Amino acid sequence: MVVIAALIFGALVGVLRARKRGGNRLDIAQYATVHALGFALIALFFSIIISR
Repeated sequence: MVVIAALIFGALVGVLRARKRGGNRLDIAQYATVHALGFALIALFFSIIISR
């Protein structure tokens, strides 16, 4: 559940960052994807560490 929340939050952060920098649709999509994957990966590691 935490990983999904981090994925959505990361996508939102990526969209906002790309819009702030004046990116077009493809830039926004790329930023959203990269941030979502990064945040989800970090959340996955934290959830694994917490569960151990």
